[in-house]
Order: sequence, then C-alpha cells, then structure tokens
Amino acid sequence: MEKYGKIIQASILAVGLLLLGMCIKSGIDNFTNKDRRVTVKGLAEKVVDADKVTWTLSVTGVGDNLDAIFALLNKEVETIQKYLKENQTDGKAKVTVKSFDITDNNANVWSERRPTYRYSVTRSLSITSNDTKFISELKEKAADALLERGVMIDSNYANYEYTKFQELKPQMMSEAIAAAEKTAQQFAENSHSTINKIVEAGQGEFSIDEADIPYQKKVRVVSTITYSLKD
Repeated sequence: MEKYGKIIQASILAVGLLLLGMCIKSGIDNFTNKDRRVTVKGLAEKVVDADKVTWTLSVTGVGDNLDAIFALLNKEVETIQKYLKENQTDGKAKVTVKSFDITDNNANVWSERRPTYRYSVTRSLSITSNDTKFISELKEKAADALLERGVMIDSNYANYEYTKFQELKPQMMSEAIAAAEKTAQQFAENSHSTINKIVEAGQGEFSIDEADIPYQKKVRVVSTITYSLKD
C-alpha cells in the first residue's frame, strides 16, 4: 500500500513538473514575442480640383483731388465688370465691389519728404465661384485683356480652397492603412514572420497643399501603425 502511495505521489509530481514546464515555456514565448512588432507608415495622396475660389482684382489711383480719383476708379471698375460679364461670369460667379481704401500720404508725419500726391486710393472687386477651372483660365488672361481697355490691374490674386475634405477623409484613411499593411507584410516576409494584429494606430496626419495646376490641390495623409508579429 505504501508502495502504491509513493507511485501516486511520483506521478502527481511528474504531472506537476510537466505543467510547470509548459507554463514556463509559454511565458518565455510570450516574453520573447511581446516585443516582436513593426511600426510602418502608410501614405495616400490624391489630386483634386479645388471647389471654391475667391479672386481679387484691384485698381489704384493717386492724386490730390479725391473726387477725380473716385471718378477714375469707378470708370475702371465698370470696365472690369463689363469684361467679366462678357466672359459669361453671370451664373458662375458672384462679383462684389468693395469700398474705397483711402490713404492720406500727408498723414505720414515720420517722412521728411513731401509726397508727390496726397492721396492713394484703391478699389477692389471680389469674385467668388465654385467653378475653379473657369476662374483660373479667366484670371490668366484678365490682366492683358483689361490693359488693352485702358485698365491697369494693381492686384490679381486668387485663393483656391478644397472644402469637401471630410467627404474624402474615410476613403483616404482606408488607402493609407492598406498601404501600411502592405509594407508590414513585406517586412514580415523578410523576417520569416507574419503580421498578427494592430497594436497601435494613429488617426493619420492630413495636409492639403498646392498642386502643379493652380486650381487643384494635393490631399495627403500619412498613417503610422504598429503591428505585432508571429512565426
């Protein structure tokens, strides 16, 4: 009876040692694999047409008689408005004429030289539109066309915007994540492993920059993702 008891005790001890060994091995494997990870970046880029433009045209006049300057600028503004209408901006753009911006040059008390003309006056037109390509093409030829009509443009600037960014965001995030996963898979193959799961992931860094064509924008997103690896 005592003999059988010793056998049972030995069996229990053996099973215990086996289970302990398995636990130790599992712990070592987990410790070994817990830092086996790869951090990669995924890039997605897309060139889109801007969907809003604000085009500013301005004319400037100088002199000592404000009424004469106002009359000259009003005539030039009328010429610009006529030019825009002839080029079919009605229905495509909203034209707003700004107030006179007047500078009294004699008010500069720090200058020792008397200015040639007392007043400098500027008047601007703001043209807003969603047809950015149309405005871009019209802007390129406006300065020369107006000069032929006797109007010298002082400022000819267009600001293009892309306002539908939120609509594009999910698609570009998906493309960036797919690009990151592809890079991670290639790294895993080179290290004779496979990617397991995402450990960390950021929301992505978005930017909207100028493109080669004035009325276009380059939307860019970079996502940083960390994957765990397994054999």
